[in-house]
Amino acid sequence: MSVFYSCGSPSHALSAQDLRQALVRALDTLGPRRKIIAVPPDITRYHSRAGELTRFAFDYYGDRLARILPATGTHTPMSDREIALMYPGVPRERFSVHDFRGGLAALGEVPAAFLHEQSEGRLDFSWPVQVDHLLVDGGFDLILSIGQVVPHEVAGMANYNKNILIGTGGAESISRSHYLGAVYGMERIMGRADNPVRRVLNYASDRIAGCLPILYVLTVVDRSATRGIFIGDDLECFEKAAALSLHVNFSMVDRPIRKAVVYLDPTEFKSTWIGNKAIYRLRMAMADGGELIVLAPGVKQFGEDAAIDALIRKYGYTGTPAVLQAVAGNADLAANLSAAAHLIHGSSEGRFTVTYCPGSLTQHEIESAGFGYAPLSAMRERYNPTKLADGFNIVDGDEVFFVSNPALGLWAHSGRFSASEKATDAWQQLTPNR
Repeated sequence: MSVFYSCGSPSHALSAQDLRQALVRALDTLGPRRKIIAVPPDITRYHSRAGELTRFAFDYYGDRLARILPATGTHTPMSDREIALMYPGVPRERFSVHDFRGGLAALGEVPAAFLHEQSEGRLDFSWPVQVDHLLVDGGFDLILSIGQVVPHEVAGMANYNKNILIGTGGAESISRSHYLGAVYGMERIMGRADNPVRRVLNYASDRIAGCLPILYVLTVVDRSATRGIFIGDDLECFEKAAALSLHVNFSMVDRPIRKAVVYLDPTEFKSTWIGNKAIYRLRMAMADGGELIVLAPGVKQFGEDAAIDALIRKYGYTGTPAVLQAVAGNADLAANLSAAAHLIHGSSEGRFTVTYCPGSLTQHEIESAGFGYAPLSAMRERYNPTKLADGFNIVDGDEVFFVSNPALGLWAHSGRFSASEKATDAWQQLTPNR
């Protein structure tokens, strides 16, 4: 177990050449490999530098880099246009599509007793360790897992073993991990490298999936620059990246935000499933009674998957108590716990209003899902994302907090309301005998 390369600090600004040299040094240290599969992110991590690093890996290995499997999880498969944009110079025919509902290899399971313990008694199911069958059946002697470490609503910090075990996981494993994080409490998880979901993933890596020959290539990126790259095959590599990410991707505001405007780049954000980063990355910073305005020109659907889209439309973003009640009383939602977790993540818990300004969804669709609606053209004219600076601005005499890309950060204020307390109370009301 080793860290092959480690470089980063809040003052670093790594160039493409720096990243190439880091990867080459690590791969030289690793030694020869015969057949490699790369597992980078999809277009929703466009700014991760994973596209360049995948190209550098292709330059290094050539035809030995036989397959590229974007870790899409439940996301929509990448289009040819997205692949060309994010992975220029890498042959299209090398790319495979992950099917989270089929084509899986089952490696074992994390026992129910462990999840019961990690969920503080809230859950009683086991966690299946599932990965894309290519990783097991493809005859690869290196799985190159490439991605960005950044605060995350499910795993606390994105990437490391999450990229493989959830990014190439199955419907059941994705649902159960998401639900564990949601019922434990998102605010208790985001920005923390050690948390119940990560402990489940680490259990799976250490005791069940250790046979997979994985090398992790982890970047840390903020709005201005690439601050670090960490390459290795163990937890230490992730912890180094997570520590730096917390330093550069987490912002503590000095007062609760009364009005926030978040812009969702249409290249990355096409659904509320992804776009609700605007909500949960700012939820700990918003003032009670505040307003969050989401400029979403590319948003055209709720879920990335048709079945999940239908569940979001049916149940809406109604808050933790209502979602837990819906899970308890409805088989369709109980059978898709990732959708239930998402509905919890995407709610303001009634503390502040959310006004969505989508490019394609109608006012009726938005309001039926539990959000407020405003026309995109009018709101974009008033809150022009090309003229606002990240942070506090004054617009027509009002103080407005602007976020140009919610995927690159996490915001909070010291006197924040903890929605996880409401989640805990709601769970106890539904399960009084636990």
